[in-house]
Amino acid sequence: MVWTGQTGTPDVPECGPGAGRSGSALLTTVARQGIIRPNLSRGSEGPGPTTVRQPAQQGANARNDEVATVDGAFDVPVLEGSRVLLVPLAHQHAADLAIAAEEDRRTFAFTKVPRAGEVTEYVQQQLDRRDQGRLAPFAQIRRSDMRAVGCTAYWDPRYWPDRDELCAVEIGWTWLSASAQRTGINVESKLLLFTHAFEGIGVARVDLKTDTRNERSKEAISLLGATFEGTLRQWSPSHAPGEQGRLRDSAMFSVIASEWPVVQSTLMNRLARIRG
Repeated sequence: MVWTGQTGTPDVPECGPGAGRSGSALLTTVARQGIIRPNLSRGSEGPGPTTVRQPAQQGANARNDEVATVDGAFDVPVLEGSRVLLVPLAHQHAADLAIAAEEDRRTFAFTKVPRAGEVTEYVQQQLDRRDQGRLAPFAQIRRSDMRAVGCTAYWDPRYWPDRDELCAVEIGWTWLSASAQRTGINVESKLLLFTHAFEGIGVARVDLKTDTRNERSKEAISLLGATFEGTLRQWSPSHAPGEQGRLRDSAMFSVIASEWPVVQSTLMNRLARIRG
């Protein structure tokens, strides 16, 4: 997983929100052309992700060796769970996503989710952000039917001063179809992303944020084990209906590396209860 930083953000003297670095930088060196599979055993405190070689498959949701790249330089791995695969976003996911986005949109009031006719453009915009070094987008593939049921991403990469190594990243741009919500897919997706961020990349911090009015999202983030840090006023573009071009207040959450073992255990126990 990499950000090339072609446009990037200005260098800043610390690892924190807005910190960035131009020029090519490796986000991870693990699992080149492989699949990241964390240990999802109940209560496991075992090692981090392992690389599993997979044969190439064809089709929209293939688990493959033909992993997506950023500028063809570095690979973006598939992250594999028992309920969900996080596959580098591609245009081949558009048909499934168009269906997922129209199932029931009542939970999307504060979230950027395209309409069916906008999905192709949405995917292209995400890939453009990827190529600019701003984003590493995934399609969320439901294992039970191998359909793309939503999206998520690593976002806003920040680097240590004078080092081409990430110190922090945000998990964002997340949405799921109505039928995929409250099924354990979101919990497992976050477990996969946190595991790769802390144990694969080695970041010190993972951010999550949402519209401060989005009580459902704030509750879901809190249940992941993330710490609420406060409200950033007029921080992010609003995605609420009728608020195009306006800024919203954002509720900011984070998990830091020292908290990761407890958060990991919390997420694993939640998944075990759902399975039960």
